[in-house]
Amino acid sequence: MKTLLFLLCIFLVEVAFPSRMTAQPRFRAVTWNIENMFYCTDDSLKQDEEYLPESERQWTWGRFWRKVEDVSRAIMDIGGDVPPALVALEEVEDDSVMIALSERGPLRALGYQYVMTDSPDPRGMDVALLYQPLLFRLLGREARRVPSEQYGLRPTRDVLHVWGQVPGGDTLHVVVCHLPSRLGGREGQRNRRLAVETLAALTDSLLAEVPHCRLLVMGDFNATLRDRSLRAFAAFGRLVPLTPDKRCPTEGTYRFRGNWSWIDHIFVSPALREKASGAMLYTRPWMQRQMNDGTWYPRRTYLGTTYNGGVSDHVPVYTDICW
Repeated sequence: MKTLLFLLCIFLVEVAFPSRMTAQPRFRAVTWNIENMFYCTDDSLKQDEEYLPESERQWTWGRFWRKVEDVSRAIMDIGGDVPPALVALEEVEDDSVMIALSERGPLRALGYQYVMTDSPDPRGMDVALLYQPLLFRLLGREARRVPSEQYGLRPTRDVLHVWGQVPGGDTLHVVVCHLPSRLGGREGQRNRRLAVETLAALTDSLLAEVPHCRLLVMGDFNATLRDRSLRAFAAFGRLVPLTPDKRCPTEGTYRFRGNWSWIDHIFVSPALREKASGAMLYTRPWMQRQMNDGTWYPRRTYLGTTYNGGVSDHVPVYTDICW
């Protein structure tokens, strides 16, 4: 409640006395893969049977609401005194999940609104963007379809493009993506190339139309910056990665077989680079699984089909933008 009153006061003062407002509230943007955030009812059009109360995983309402609370807790902690202005979420099933997060869980007091895709992904996985209306006034949205099915490939997630007005009056374009993994042999690699090409075509068109476009690209890219396709994407779109371009043995956004990798990224256009901080990780002991050797993994929700009680197998990444 105090946070909402704080943001409301800032908004009212800015409207009444625009020439006297010199300081802007902090604008924090987050991206986070929240690991198979399924609703607990069956969607007959999606392959979501493994995440139902009667499935082997026993994805019950109690477990679902615990995850809603944990995701909300992390988002609120990342924001501190001021909620993050933007939160990109990957691996979200549908509107039911986003309504639970934004309207029925702990985040409801913060006034978030959201937009999301409705992709042809067989499992129902989508991407979404939570936003603070007082810090990001929504102007438009679109979803870009990756043409996988045209080439006889497995459908994948759409790319979400959202634009809105930020403090100071500038227009910020936000792109959220969850690219296919590099697994799956030749077909998987081809599907990934199509997704990267779709993403690159979108960002390049934005930069071509508006040379000084303020563009923020966030999501799970399923690859480090050493990946050839990501290097080509960044160079082609003249985008600047905020995440590290070298291997970090002790930190990252995802840990597999003991090795850390930065596979979740934040890119910005040149016009936004000087306004954005570097990418930063957020984690707390309650989000971690401690190992006997003193190292840790993100505490994921499931280990195989066994419920592990964690919030996600990915670490959230954020950046601060100064308007």
